Amino acid sequence: MGEGLQAEHMPLAGIRVLDLGRHLAGPTCAMWLGDLGADVIKIEKPGEGDDGRASGPPFFDGQSAFFLAANRNKRSIELDIKQPEGQEIFRRLAETADVVVENFRPGVMDALGIGYRAMAERNPRIIYCSISGFGADGPYADRPGLDQIIQGVSGLMSVTGFEGGEPVRVGIPIADLLTGLLAAYGVLAALQARERTGRGQHVQTSLLEGMVGMLSFQAVRYLNGAGAPPPAGNHHPLNAPYGVFRARDGYLTIGATGEKRWRKLCEVLGAEEWLDDPRFKTNGDRHRNRELLAELISERLQAHTIDEWESILNEAGIPCGPIYGIDQAMEHPQVRHRQMVVELPHPAMGTVRLLGLPVKLSETPGAIRLAPPLLGQHTDEVLREIGVTGDEMRRLRERGVIGCGPAGQAEAAG
Repeated sequence: MGEGLQAEHMPLAGIRVLDLGRHLAGPTCAMWLGDLGADVIKIEKPGEGDDGRASGPPFFDGQSAFFLAANRNKRSIELDIKQPEGQEIFRRLAETADVVVENFRPGVMDALGIGYRAMAERNPRIIYCSISGFGADGPYADRPGLDQIIQGVSGLMSVTGFEGGEPVRVGIPIADLLTGLLAAYGVLAALQARERTGRGQHVQTSLLEGMVGMLSFQAVRYLNGAGAPPPAGNHHPLNAPYGVFRARDGYLTIGATGEKRWRKLCEVLGAEEWLDDPRFKTNGDRHRNRELLAELISERLQAHTIDEWESILNEAGIPCGPIYGIDQAMEHPQVRHRQMVVELPHPAMGTVRLLGLPVKLSETPGAIRLAPPLLGQHTDEVLREIGVTGDEMRRLRERGVIGCGPAGQAEAAG
């Protein structure tokens, strides 16, 4: 293995993943596996690479923030899987692999002769993870699905924003990111099952299933006869007071859920009379009158600044916090203390700053070992590992089956 891949003590040490993912969902799945120690080989179209490389601005020394965010802990090879010779190279790689991750439309990989069944014949232990927009079968299976399309179709946008206003998308590509995480969850389950059965299996998920599966109580309330929920703006759809409120110098969030916290909030605000007010007696009462209650709370909050209220409320055991911008969140002392911002060497940028690992394991922790790769940075290295000779690589390059890597791209650009 190449430099930086020493992962002997990590949970997925010895696991090889072939990442055919494009854009975000597939690459995110493979990234999580790489974070846990898997050797992830990112397979990209020669000369172009993952579409995420072109998503921007911003670009940093030619590297897109979009690509950087989802491709750490990977090695990149340029391989044209549409050419028969490229497909055969992929099959040889799959014989050495434990996992394949792809997010093409259903049927594309089968048409290329490198779908699950074909790969399982060559390697019965292979775990083949397929991510699609709408699912592997059904009336919408052939439709293309992007994050925002699925946010709309799943019902998520109908409960985001303010009642009477336009539908609102979530501020991050939540369908892509969450489905990538769920796909990794499925792969981990399949790896564990393989320990018992000795065989791999086909793991399937989709952006639609991922988003519908996360609707939680919003869907359950509808499914059991309570009707379709409306958007609740910046307040919790079931509990009150739990939302965004105005202080003297801006906004903060407060979650005084449950009777104990509600009573404590009334005491802190000097509003004990609210405890006997029939409009606020129970959570149901407070929820029905949450707009009035929010105004009353905001009036009381004018007595202090956000920082002052944060101290007062937290001391009283009432969850609260300011509303930060991304810049403030990235510089927050708790975020930094928990190593959620990391810096590591990058072959084009010199150094790159990325998000850290959100899950910490005490005995077998993950790690960010490799910066997001340049296109084709590891082609020769990986192909040598499966026995491809230098002469073979030259012939494959001449026919466009494999790419020329960063050096060749720089020469062509010059």
